[in-house]
Amino acid sequence: MVNRDTFSSYHPVINFLHFGLVLAFSMLFMHPVCLVISLSCAITYSVYLNGRKAVRFNLLYMLPMFLFAALINPAFSHAGGTILSYLPSGNPLTLESITYGIAAAAMLVAVISWFSCYNAVMTSDKFVYLFGRVIPAMSLILSMTLRFVPKFKAQIKVVSDAQKCVGRDVSNGGLIQRARNGIAILSIMVTWALENAIETANSMKSRGYGLRGRTAFSIYRFDRRDRAALVFLLLCGAYITAGALLGGVQWRYFPTMKGVEAGIYSASVVLAYFALCIAPVVINLLEDRKWEALRSGA
Repeated sequence: MVNRDTFSSYHPVINFLHFGLVLAFSMLFMHPVCLVISLSCAITYSVYLNGRKAVRFNLLYMLPMFLFAALINPAFSHAGGTILSYLPSGNPLTLESITYGIAAAAMLVAVISWFSCYNAVMTSDKFVYLFGRVIPAMSLILSMTLRFVPKFKAQIKVVSDAQKCVGRDVSNGGLIQRARNGIAILSIMVTWALENAIETANSMKSRGYGLRGRTAFSIYRFDRRDRAALVFLLLCGAYITAGALLGGVQWRYFPTMKGVEAGIYSASVVLAYFALCIAPVVINLLEDRKWEALRSGA
């Protein structure tokens, strides 16, 4: 079941700022607790957004990727002071290399999961709204690129079904014939993509896109709810950044694992990071609870 995402209804500035912060912190923080927070919140939000589709994606793709990335590091990296055993090649297997492999795998999966949430929330019209006046050409190209993959998948299914009706699909004939049919479908799709890009460019040019002084209609309004969210994001981002600069989430893996001692300040930084990552899920759950209360009252 796919839920209605209330966080997507916030102003594009709020959406973009949140994902910018969580993606930056997810790629910079290697503290085990921060990695667990980022990974768990990203997966939770993706499941909330896409339902069973996200669960299937995480099990079929993210879990094998996590295991592969976690195993590949100790197989090739042998640094670390805690030797657990020796590989058949004679190289040591260290606790630090295993732990770092798990941490790197968690960071990779967390970043990919956050990007999947970003693609679901930050639609092309939001991106053009944010950067259309600043970088009009680049924002148009990025917008077309972001929506190219889903449009290409939908169109190739249409072309493939049409070719199947006349017996020219990749499932018809022998190996050579199927290859020819596949090349024909690919040729059709390349032509369609080029024509679609030209039509989009001509359409935007005829509307005066990118011209100085051009006005644009917008359905987005920065209301009281967005102001409260902006204050929350700025405070969390500033506090987490200050905490990181002061060593509140410091952690090393080599030559031996060592991190900042647990204390009130480090715990507060981690708590702020958790609040930042889990914010979209909390917003959605509160809105769902309010909706259910209104329905039950009716």
